[in-house]
Amino acid sequence: MRHFLSSMAIAAAIACAPASAVLAQNLFEPVLYINDKAITRYEVDQRMRFMQILGASGTDAAAAQEALVQDRLRVSAADQLGIAATDEGLQNGLEEFASRAGLSAAEFTAQLERAGVEPQVFRDFVKAGVVWRAVIRQRLLPQVDVTDAEVDRELTKRIETPIITRVLLSEIILPAPDGQQNAALRRAESIAASDPNEAQFAAAARQYSASQSAQAGGRLNWLDVDNLPPGLRQVVLSLQPGQMSQPLPVQGAVILFFLRDNAGTLRAGAREQVLEYMTLRMASVTDAATLAARTRSCDDLYVQAGSDLLPAIQRQTLSQNQIPGAIATQLASLDENETAVLNYGGSADLVMLCSRQPALLAQMDDDVATTALPDDGVEAAVPGAQALPDRTMVREDLLNSKVSQMADAYLQELRADAVIRRP
Repeated sequence: MRHFLSSMAIAAAIACAPASAVLAQNLFEPVLYINDKAITRYEVDQRMRFMQILGASGTDAAAAQEALVQDRLRVSAADQLGIAATDEGLQNGLEEFASRAGLSAAEFTAQLERAGVEPQVFRDFVKAGVVWRAVIRQRLLPQVDVTDAEVDRELTKRIETPIITRVLLSEIILPAPDGQQNAALRRAESIAASDPNEAQFAAAARQYSASQSAQAGGRLNWLDVDNLPPGLRQVVLSLQPGQMSQPLPVQGAVILFFLRDNAGTLRAGAREQVLEYMTLRMASVTDAATLAARTRSCDDLYVQAGSDLLPAIQRQTLSQNQIPGAIATQLASLDENETAVLNYGGSADLVMLCSRQPALLAQMDDDVATTALPDDGVEAAVPGAQALPDRTMVREDLLNSKVSQMADAYLQELRADAVIRRP
């Protein structure tokens, strides 16, 4: 379960969530068997209540049943590897999860009980997560590697991505007075589950929203991101244009946002590049073109040129401002390890691009000192260090992404191998 409400919203949802009606059927009747272990109707009902309190999307019986199946698979995988949650590890997991609502594990459990959810449901949920993380560490993590090249590519992407400064939002504000919070949340979840486009969101705003923007389809004017509350800012910045937020319970209301557009600015210096390239002066265009045709990479140029030409090869790493105009023009159209020939009439230069990267990224590498000259225009463009991506954090993000993808694939593999049947 990957979506959680903010700490205030969790606490509010727990406080106001009433227990659902007791099912008329036999609560302990099995509804599904997974590897001959039963999942009962009661377990499904309890997990459904628990998911509703957490604000998870799609909180119906089918979603609750699927969540239970996945947890059973996770625990089964741990059992096969001899992994078990210790009392200390489980308690730490309970405390960590409850802290997201600003509560202790005991306080969180008490709130759940008041909403009709047994403490064991919370413990089982956390236990499945604790042992699954141990499975991932033992089975998957040793297989994952993040290369420096991958980090460089991600850093380049982030540096060249505009920093969002303004957003164009639409809103739906559903009133949730005392006693009607659950109904408002269900309606908000229903709207979210329909995955509306902009026109559909506007129609829902006109029909349900209690805000002044309702008649305009919930459309707001451009807003500065810095003017948004920190919690809301994080939610909005996680959206892409055309996406809608999950329901956000607040005091007396449930809010939905739809991002129509955003606008941003590049970091100062983001367009400045540092290029590593090679040049070799040759007697004629024909000689240069012949050598270029058989050279596959910058390192290969040393081999193909031969010992007689080695001393004439120049390999440099310079910012764009420092590269001579004629050569810079040739490099502008080249990809890495591509060549061009610059004709001087009586002689020719073979020009080869080895790499190009943002100047800001180059300055993060102590081995690249070519932008240190005060007149190359790069230093003055570098913002404060806080505005640049952190290399270690980027590496961790990439590692987590890879591990998450492998974990999802492994869970699907476990599901395919399991025997799942209905009574």
